[in-house]
Amino acid sequence: MAKIGIFYGSTSGVTAEIAETIHEKLGEELCDIIDMEEDYDEFSQLLEYDYLLLGCSTWGAGEVQNAWREPLFDMDIEKPDFTGKTIALFGAADQVGHGKHFAGALQLMCDQFEKLGATIVGEFPTEGYTFEHSTAVRDGKFVGLPLDEVNQSDLTEERITQWLETLRPIFLAEESPVLVTA
Repeated sequence: MAKIGIFYGSTSGVTAEIAETIHEKLGEELCDIIDMEEDYDEFSQLLEYDYLLLGCSTWGAGEVQNAWREPLFDMDIEKPDFTGKTIALFGAADQVGHGKHFAGALQLMCDQFEKLGATIVGEFPTEGYTFEHSTAVRDGKFVGLPLDEVNQSDLTEERITQWLETLRPIFLAEESPVLVTA
């Protein structure tokens, strides 16, 4: 059975709640959940998993959440090989208060892991969002799943379910269990 790891960084608890929801919907028996602040020691932990869901909220002018800064810096220096790893990205962002840098952390994460050989999956449509600009948009779609708990919390559950449905054939291609999405 393929190993799925959910790694997340959360300052205010929003991305933690999103990660927990994803964990429940995927099925707790199918994946592990790792808090970057409490449970993360080194990037070799990431390499233990076949599939990764990486959660990072966007701060300031499109920056990554604090718990991701040092790990990404270390990976930039040491250049671990993520070839063969499949990664999907998600994170909290505010499209009104930070509409010029909406979900920018997703793009930073995408760039970093692609440079290290990972395959990034889980793009998400931009329809229904009201941001001014986002570096996380590539070919008309977000490189991952941005969730705006400040302005569109009523859409979070539906967006997570929709996103997980797109990941089902990728993450469970060799498995018979079905992702729990209810």
